[in-house]
Amino acid sequence: MLERRQFLLSGLMASGAALLGAGGAKVATASASTAQDSTSPMGGAHKVRPITTLNGRSLPYKMVNGVKEFHLIAEEVDHEFAPGMKVKCWGYNGSSPGPTIEAVEGDRVRFLVTNKLPEHTTIHWHGILLPSGMDGVGGLSQPHIKPGETYVYEFTLKQHGTYMYHPHADEMVQLAVGMMGMFIVHPKTPDRQIDRDYVIQTFEWAIHPGTYRPDPSVMLDFNMFTMNGKVFPVVDHMVAKVGERVRIRLGNLSMNQHPMHLHGFTFNVTGTDGGPVPLSAQYPQVTVPVPVGSTRDIEFIADEPGDWAFHCHKSHHTMNAMGHDLPNTLGADPQAYGRDIMKVAPGYMPMGETGMADMQDMAHHMKGPENTLPMMMGKGPYGNLEMGGMFTVLKVRHELNDDKDPGWYKAPKGTTAYKMK
Repeated sequence: MLERRQFLLSGLMASGAALLGAGGAKVATASASTAQDSTSPMGGAHKVRPITTLNGRSLPYKMVNGVKEFHLIAEEVDHEFAPGMKVKCWGYNGSSPGPTIEAVEGDRVRFLVTNKLPEHTTIHWHGILLPSGMDGVGGLSQPHIKPGETYVYEFTLKQHGTYMYHPHADEMVQLAVGMMGMFIVHPKTPDRQIDRDYVIQTFEWAIHPGTYRPDPSVMLDFNMFTMNGKVFPVVDHMVAKVGERVRIRLGNLSMNQHPMHLHGFTFNVTGTDGGPVPLSAQYPQVTVPVPVGSTRDIEFIADEPGDWAFHCHKSHHTMNAMGHDLPNTLGADPQAYGRDIMKVAPGYMPMGETGMADMQDMAHHMKGPENTLPMMMGKGPYGNLEMGGMFTVLKVRHELNDDKDPGWYKAPKGTTAYKMK
C-alpha cells in the first residue's frame, strides 16, 4: 500500500501538466501487414480500403492449401502507454492489444496459438459464428493451452462485421492485464464504398502510481483509459478528405460502458458485433454508447474541414492517473489546510481551490511518482488541451499529402471564437 505521503503526491501528480506536446501523436495509416493482402480477394463493385488500426497493425498470414493461416503468440510484453510510462502487460505478438485480424467472409482460416505465458490460456473468438469446439472456452469447449503448447483453431467465416478475440481462461486476470484484440471480417461483396476504415479498442486499467503492473483485483476504480493501448496525446490522429465516407469500428472489453462522442458530424451506427444494422433501423447520432463486451461501427460523411475531437464522454476517462478518494479542495482556503498537510507530506503544495486547469503546467516543475503520467497532457494550436486517456483528433482537409499529418487546422478568417473588446 502507498504511504500517506506517496498517496498525497500521487494525487498531486494526477493533477499535473503535459510531459508531451502535440508532436507525441501521429496520423494513423493502413499497414501493408499481410503476406497476401487480406482485402484484395473481394469481389463487387466497391474497392475496400485496408483497415487502419490506430497505433497498431494487422496480423500477417500465409496461404496454406487455400487456408489463411495466422500465428498468435500469447506472451508478456513491455507496453508503453506514452513516453514516461511502461507497464508489464500480457498480450499477443509483442503488443497489447494484439494485432488486428483481417479476413474475408467465406474464408477458411486457421490460427496457430502458442502460449508463452506462465499459466494456461485459450482464445475465444468474440461474436464469430463457428463450431462449438472452436469457441475457446477452457474446460467447456476445449482443454486449456498449457505454457509451451500450441493449439490449432480452424473454421470458415460465415459472416462479416467487427468482432474481437480474448482469452476464456483465468479471464479476470488475463483481460485485466491486456489480452485482447480486434477481428475484422470484410464482406465478400461490399455494398458501399468506405474511404477510411479505422479500428479502436477501448480499455481501462488499474495501474497504481509508481508501479509497473496492472492490478487485476480492481473491479471498477480504474485510473488509466486507453485507445488501442495508448493515451492522449500519443493516440494516433485520424485523417479524411472532405466528402469521404469514414467508418470507425469500436470495441470494448473493459468493465465500463464508453459513450464515444464525435465533434463536428452526425453519424449512423451501421454495425454491432451481431452484424450490420439495417438502414431502416439507423438514425443520426453524435454519441454512441459502446457497452461492455460489444462492438459498434459508426459511419459518416466528412463534409466539414477542421480538427475535430473524438473521445469518451465520461470526463474521467479523458484523464490519466487520477488520484482517487482525496479531499475536495474546490473553494477551500489553501492557507487554512496547507500547513497541516505539509507536516506529514513535506513539499506538498495546496492546489485545486479554483479548479484544476493550471495543473498541466505544474508537472514541468513538480516531480510525481515514477512511471506515472500526469492527469492532463497535450498541446494544440491555442495552448494546453488539458486531456488524456480516451481522446484523439479527426483531421478533415480538402487536400491531403499521402495521408500525412496536415498539421493543425488554419480556420478561415472570421470563423474562430474571439475575445470581446
